[in-house]
Amino acid sequence: MAKKTFLFQNLVTCNLFSLPNSTPFAEILDSCINSKSQHVVRAVHGQILKTHFSSEVFINNKLIDAYGKCGEFEYAKKVFDKMPQKNTFTWNSMINAYTASRLLVEAEELFYLMPEPDQCSWNLMVSSFAQCELFDSSIVYFARMHKEDFVLNEYAYGSGLSTCAGLRDLKMGTQIHASVAKSKYSNNVYTGSTLIDMYAKTGNVDCATKVFNEMSECNVVSWNSLISCYEQNGPASNALEIFARMMDFGYKPDEKTLASVVSACASLGAIREGKEIHARIVKSNKLRDDLIICNALVDMYSKFGRIDEARWIFDKMPVRSVVSHTCLVSGYARVASVKTARAMFSGMIERNVVSWNALIAGYTQNGDNEEALNLFLMLKGESVWPTHYTFGNLLNACANLADLKLGRQAHAHILKHGFRFQNGPESDVFVGNALIDMYMKCGSVEDGSCVFTKMLDRDWVSWNAVIVGYAQNGHAIEALETFKVMLVYGEKPDHVTMIGVLCACSHAGLVEEGRQHFYSMSTEHGLSPLKDHYTCMVDLLGRAGCLAEAKDLIESMPMSPDSVVWGSLLAACKIHREIELGKYVAEKLLEIDPTNSGPYVLLSNMYAEQGKWQDVKMVRKLMRERGVVKQPGCSWIAIESQVHIFMVKDRRHMQKKEIYLILNTLTKLMKLSGYVPNVGHLTADEEQAMSDSSLSEELEEPILAAVA
Repeated sequence: MAKKTFLFQNLVTCNLFSLPNSTPFAEILDSCINSKSQHVVRAVHGQILKTHFSSEVFINNKLIDAYGKCGEFEYAKKVFDKMPQKNTFTWNSMINAYTASRLLVEAEELFYLMPEPDQCSWNLMVSSFAQCELFDSSIVYFARMHKEDFVLNEYAYGSGLSTCAGLRDLKMGTQIHASVAKSKYSNNVYTGSTLIDMYAKTGNVDCATKVFNEMSECNVVSWNSLISCYEQNGPASNALEIFARMMDFGYKPDEKTLASVVSACASLGAIREGKEIHARIVKSNKLRDDLIICNALVDMYSKFGRIDEARWIFDKMPVRSVVSHTCLVSGYARVASVKTARAMFSGMIERNVVSWNALIAGYTQNGDNEEALNLFLMLKGESVWPTHYTFGNLLNACANLADLKLGRQAHAHILKHGFRFQNGPESDVFVGNALIDMYMKCGSVEDGSCVFTKMLDRDWVSWNAVIVGYAQNGHAIEALETFKVMLVYGEKPDHVTMIGVLCACSHAGLVEEGRQHFYSMSTEHGLSPLKDHYTCMVDLLGRAGCLAEAKDLIESMPMSPDSVVWGSLLAACKIHREIELGKYVAEKLLEIDPTNSGPYVLLSNMYAEQGKWQDVKMVRKLMRERGVVKQPGCSWIAIESQVHIFMVKDRRHMQKKEIYLILNTLTKLMKLSGYVPNVGHLTADEEQAMSDSSLSEELEEPILAAVA
């Protein structure tokens, strides 16, 4: 700044006509570009007009360049229009002025008017459209530049690869990589870093790593690109390993490095490593108040559930952005402090769709699905354009409510936004998967299957959603057929897939097929069965009456069996009236959780079915002594968008008299048709009447309430 002022003062005081050339003016203009000094550019321009350099092409080109880069587009246009002679650099400077002001239509028009566009002209068009995220146009100019036989240099390759990264176009990116490999820029550090970034953003971690390992020279940008690759695509632990290698090689991390590493720690839940990196940041005066790093730290501590630390960093930030607020809103929502999250959200001066998504997700995750739906309506009312993530949360709320009507309305909104469930810069396969899940959870198997069939692209989540959906809704054969098709398509099953398959075998009673699928997990698919898979197998064997095999399977588990797997076997013992094994299983359950009413009730019902009333009383007495209370049964029904809830012996409903009158009538009709109450399913309140001949009359009202 001091140098620029000194040069300008010398120009003002000296005899302008004695200057041998326009170099002093050019030096000041270059300095103005660096400092964005618009008023000094205008002052220098005034001095130039007083000299014989006013018509010189070189200095006028410098003026156009300076005006354009300092945001004075109109002045740049005036200089350009008044120039009697122009060269290629003049046109390029004016195109650059247009693109700097994001006037790309005008830049294109000027480009086509150029007498002879050169390599710089083409590079400008490719890079300008890429910087404005108009990637389709950028790649067209890149392809045309190559077709016109212009030599592609490091800047053209960099812009072309950035465009492929923006488009998530791995095929085109690989083709450009092939061209780079044949050029003299194959060992260029800038091109190599851009290649790593392209492979990272297209999800090809192996190629990104290979490019990095083959680079003869690396810089901080190269290391950052690889760290970011693992942070975005996983495994995040590799990002920390690469960071450690970077430090060992003596490279000093910058703000991008540390932000990526902090995000990796957040993904891994690596509290110790996250705190160590935070300590390093605090020691650096330059990085301590960096906005991007501070946002990453707020997000990290929020994901750790340490909302107080996140809030402390947030409060200390000298400058905050909408991202800062959004990270904290998401953090409060994550630790079930939705009211605080809502209060912070309401106080935000600027909000974007990410902020809305964070709050909607918070309500959905905390079970307040109705409020999540209300927030979506508010979002639409404020003309905020929803994203794939917005609709994912909306569909999740509809699925949790099992409200098919609302789910179909959400589907209509998605179709209006043009989402066609395919991969792209922002993949909408995510929305298609959420739609399948919603329809399956709402019991509309046909709609879920239809969405799956019409998806233009699918991932492993799509297959899992439809297989598990079929299995949960009793369509076992369809689930198993879909699994076979999935294997034909070359998709590799995961643990969730196999839960759906085993669940389908259980519902269909396919014992032998279930055994084969269970053992194929480790022999064919490289998957170690988890506790949930053992539970599915126990359920399958229990339903089929293979109780001894189910017991042996539980006792052979590599992990400690929990109450769920033992409970599944106990339920099977009740169905098949295996009372001795049932007692053994019940004892195992009571060792794990003596306060759970389930084992007591099942064991009591088993005794009751065999008329062992003394044993029933013993179990009930044990329940009372241990303070175990069975939660009453509950059912609900939705009529005209209003949900009516009923519990055993419930007398709170406004129409209880009419309800009980109809139920009494139905019960009498059932008895006339030969209905006999199943005493094996009575509750503790009825135990004293179990051997009484007047049992049915005494229990008539509780039974009716349970039916309700």
